[in-house]
Parts: sequence; structure tokens; C-alpha cells
Amino acid sequence: MATNESDIKQPAPEVHAVADPAEVTKKDRMLILTIIIILVILAALAIFGFLCIKPGPDTVQGQADATELRISGKLPGRVAQIFVEEGQHVKAGDTLVRIHSTLVDARLDQAEAMENVASATNRKVDAGTRSQIISGAHDILLQAQAASGIAKKTYQRMQNLFEKGVVSEQKRDEAKAAYDAAVAGESAARSQYELAKAGAQKEDKQAAEAMVNVAKGSVKEVNALLEDQYLTAPCDGEITVIYPHVSELVATGAPIMSLQKDDHWVVFNVRETLLKDIKTGSVIKVRIPALDKEEDVKVFYIKDLGTYANWQATKSTGDYDARTFQIKARPEKPIENLRPGMSVILVQ
Repeated sequence: MATNESDIKQPAPEVHAVADPAEVTKKDRMLILTIIIILVILAALAIFGFLCIKPGPDTVQGQADATELRISGKLPGRVAQIFVEEGQHVKAGDTLVRIHSTLVDARLDQAEAMENVASATNRKVDAGTRSQIISGAHDILLQAQAASGIAKKTYQRMQNLFEKGVVSEQKRDEAKAAYDAAVAGESAARSQYELAKAGAQKEDKQAAEAMVNVAKGSVKEVNALLEDQYLTAPCDGEITVIYPHVSELVATGAPIMSLQKDDHWVVFNVRETLLKDIKTGSVIKVRIPALDKEEDVKVFYIKDLGTYANWQATKSTGDYDARTFQIKARPEKPIENLRPGMSVILVQ
């Protein structure tokens, strides 16, 4: 049986409810009123906070610090022994490390050998001429004196005979020449004898003594290097870092380890507006959060850090840039367990 299109039921059209204009207007007014009330409350709180709540003082935070020394020496060589370890507390004079150098040992042997040679040469110069040479020169002098005496007597005889006309003038002159030659020979023999007794010249002795001093200086130089084969602690403190290991080579002046002295202090960087109550020698109170304690410290150092550390003004007018100063202060009494790097708060 055929179905007519008119017999097919069509879906009913959707019906939209129309809101009441009066109700919509009432909701909008309530929303606006709520927003206004919230804004008024916020404004009231802001005004109350501005008038009644005063900002607290700025927190000035610093840290603990201490002097750290680098232990090093003049002797280049190999680390033979290390007598301490990191974290160990040492006293002044405690032996820290031993450095061995075969090269410097060889230089010491060479310097000592040169000193022995120079000393032997100096002793030889000081000893003068050998006794045999002195004795021989003395014998020659005696012979010259004897010859001079004989020549003198011969000349006197010839002079007497010449005056009597017995001998000619020629014979007298020959005796005179022989006598003069004998006197000159005696003088030369005496000079040689005196020179043999005096030994070396004054300049030779000075040169030999100078060579001894040079050799001794070389020995002292090498011994000065060897003094640093055992490095000791210059003061009381704690070993913080050990750089080389045993058997490693170290150069001249290379750091072997770091020693932290027992001289703790605290350091702050503050703006200049806080310096009115802080002066060199004044005592201030600080809090150490890590130790949960407050301590008194005495200011010993105040220094301007320069323009690079200025606090910039927040307003273009009515304010100025404040400079930054560094303050260092030592505890009035030792603070147990205080370690460099711990935070320190300035109590204002």
C-alpha cells in the first residue's frame, strides 16, 4: 500500500524560551555591585597597609672568611712524603711534606768539591814558599855577602898600593869594579831571599781568598734550596687542599697545599646609608643561622668598593646613588664551629 508523503510525521520545531529582560538586568546589576565591593575592599586594604604597615629593615647578609696560605718552596723535585691530610689541624712548625731532588744533591756535591779546591789553593798561598827554596836563597845570600867582603878588602888593598905608586890606576879600577859587582850581587841575593820568605804577593793571597768565598757562596746557595726539601707550617691552621700526590714532580714555587689560618672574620657589603652607626673599632652584633647563635664582632676594616658597586637610585628626583662599602669584623671571642663561607646576618 503506498504511503503518502503527507502521512509522514514531521519533527516538531524547537521552541526557545525567551529570558525575561527584567531578570537579566537584575543579574548584571548584582555582578557589577559585587565587583565594585571587591575593588573597594582591595583599595581599603591597600590604604590600610600603606598607612599602618611599616617595612622592616633591610637584611644585610655577609659571610665568614679566613686567611688561606699557599705552601710552596724553592726546591724543584719529586714529592717523596706527605705527612698531613686534608682537614687536619696543624701547629706552627709541623712538617708537612718532603721533596727530594737528585739534581740539587749533585749540585751540592759539586759546590763542596769546588770549595775544597779553593780552600787548598788558599792554604798553599798562605803557607808561602817551600823551606828548601828559602834555605837555598839564604845560602846564595851568604855567598854573595862573602864575595862582597873579599872584593871590598881587595879594593882597599889596591887603593893603598895605588896611593903608594906600587900598582897602576888600571889595577885599582879593576878592583873597584869587582867590588861594585859584588855589592850588587849581594843586594840581588838579599832581594831573592826576602821574596822567598814573604811567599806569594798580596794580590795573589786576596785572589785565593776571594775564590774560597765564591765557593762557599755556591755551597750556601745549594743548601738554601735544600732547606725547602722539608716544608713546615708557618702558623696554626687547617689543611684545606693538597694538590700533588706522592711521587709527582713539582716546580719551583708551585703550590703544594693550602693552609687556612685560625683567624676567622666576617665580611659584609653594605650601602653607605647604613654606616652612620658603624665605624672602625665599633662592636656590632651578628647572627649566624648555621650555628643558631648571635655574637659580637669588632670592625677593623671599612673600604669603598668603587663606582661599579653603587646602589642605583629608584627615583629620578629626590634620591641619589648610594655607594657600597665592604666591612670586615673579627669576633670578640673565638666562635666554635665557625667555618668560612657560613652566612652571617647583621643584626640592626
